[in-house]
Amino acid sequence: MHMSDTRQIKAPRDVVWAAILDPEVLKACVPGCTEMSGTPEDGFEAIVVQKVGPVKATFKGIVALSNRNEPESLTLSGEGKGGAAGFAKGGADVTLTDKGDGVTELHYEVDAKVGGKLAQLGSRIIDGFAKKMADQFFGNLQEAVEGPKEEGEAEEAAVDGKKKGWFKRMVS
Repeated sequence: MHMSDTRQIKAPRDVVWAAILDPEVLKACVPGCTEMSGTPEDGFEAIVVQKVGPVKATFKGIVALSNRNEPESLTLSGEGKGGAAGFAKGGADVTLTDKGDGVTELHYEVDAKVGGKLAQLGSRIIDGFAKKMADQFFGNLQEAVEGPKEEGEAEEAAVDGKKKGWFKRMVS
């Protein structure tokens, strides 16, 4: 399955680039991620707990970064095994474009595949789940970098106890 989208992030391109390479940001952005370790050079190992339709599984997998063209583009590739539930693998080509005035356009093209029990759920459920995961990941990344949409949301908006927008404040 293939999908793509574009997001406007209110942060300089180098801040967005640094966020994509940070394991703490990735852990906070991947829906269901309970553990994330590693480095951009060696890749990341992750544990993700997800429910897809009636199937709930804990996926143990790896994420590799390749085709790095700092700070313009990279490819995120991942593969996770969920035991009896099956496996999921996919990748995202990410392009960052400086739009001026401190705004970065993030464009992504995602390809995903599943096998095992997950594949038996049918393409409609799998496609919907994959789109939801990609939207959540890049939405979480946007919020981690630029903060909540409304000033009043700052106190209640938190990821793992950290206020959203924490990464941008940390590197600014």
